[in-house]
Amino acid sequence: MKTKLFVAGLDWAIDTNELKAIFGQYGTVVYAKVVTDENQRSRGFGFIEMSSQDEAEASLEGLN
Repeated sequence: MKTKLFVAGLDWAIDTNELKAIFGQYGTVVYAKVVTDENQRSRGFGFIEMSSQDEAEASLEGLN
């Protein structure tokens, strides 16, 4: 079962590819997105979808 995560407090310099790479250390990232404004600047939050609950929990433990 896939698990969606909301990620807040991101560094303004992190883009979607970097976010995916960071969470990819803990499992398979199905979807990653850093939310941006109309000028394509990060808004400091994003969304991740991991391929399993265990991977999502491992990423939370490792990154929190």
